Amino acid sequence: MAEYVLGIDIGGTNTKFGLVDRDGNIKNEGNFPTQADADINTFLDLLYSHVIELIQDNHVIGAGVGAPNGNYYKGTIEHAPNLNWGEIVEFRQLFQDKFKIPVALTNDANAAALGEMLFGGAKGMKDFVLFTLGTGLGSGIVVDGKLVYGYSGMAGEIGHVSVNPDGRHCACGRKGCLETYVSATGIKRTVSKLMADYTRPSVLRDVPYNQIDGKVITDAAKNHDYIAIKAFEYTGKILGQKLADTVLHTSPKTIFLFGGLVKAGEYLLDPAKHYMEEKMFKPFKNMVDLRPSSLMDRNAAVLGGAALGWTEFEQKVSIA
Repeated sequence: MAEYVLGIDIGGTNTKFGLVDRDGNIKNEGNFPTQADADINTFLDLLYSHVIELIQDNHVIGAGVGAPNGNYYKGTIEHAPNLNWGEIVEFRQLFQDKFKIPVALTNDANAAALGEMLFGGAKGMKDFVLFTLGTGLGSGIVVDGKLVYGYSGMAGEIGHVSVNPDGRHCACGRKGCLETYVSATGIKRTVSKLMADYTRPSVLRDVPYNQIDGKVITDAAKNHDYIAIKAFEYTGKILGQKLADTVLHTSPKTIFLFGGLVKAGEYLLDPAKHYMEEKMFKPFKNMVDLRPSSLMDRNAAVLGGAALGWTEFEQKVSIA
């Protein structure tokens, strides 16, 4: 009988799930609204109703979960800004008590990095970094084939390195964090400023602010919109400078970019690559590959959670 891991991705808006075999094939995937304003037990009841038959009808060796501010060591979700379940949620214990299967938890960007390593472009790669460019900016760092969790279990928060200590306000309470510039919400703020600074015509001027998102800006750039292109150039410049800083810490072979903004292609990647090399410490110049994730067109959220589960449980199953 085929073995599966239940891969789960908890987002502030939706939760995705699916059974994933060791080769990365997804079976019975689905999703539902997270109900982030309800309590954790309501969420677990809802998740249970969606997946319990999958667990009972298949050989499921465990679950892997990617969640905002998921702590791998403690199995807790801590201070997640978009989940109103409490400051510290004992997720691993609550999940195992209800579902009766082992579960591993990490943050969503770490899970994405593991998905890239097991099922994507980082197969066989021991040193790489993956950035997720979504509503915020997350990152997963792999060194010598192992995900870096650090002492606290929360290492790799590159989205909260400082671009400008007196810069944009961040939801974390600090100012000038990288994700306030390089993310879907960050580029939206950039567009707003550019429209104030320039008088050039732009289709974005006709879009209500609350309807501007990464896709709208990407579509405008691909239609040669001046403001949209300038926004990606500025975003890519800041990203590239911080990628050069990241290389100093771990000397990765490749940096992968994942998320909706990456669909802008050359409009983001070209300036990011240019400024990464321009600011690179000389011993590392032209040594680091920058490319999109190979899981962009797959259910990477579910694959990431499942990759965590396979990494955690496969050895234990083989020993048993």
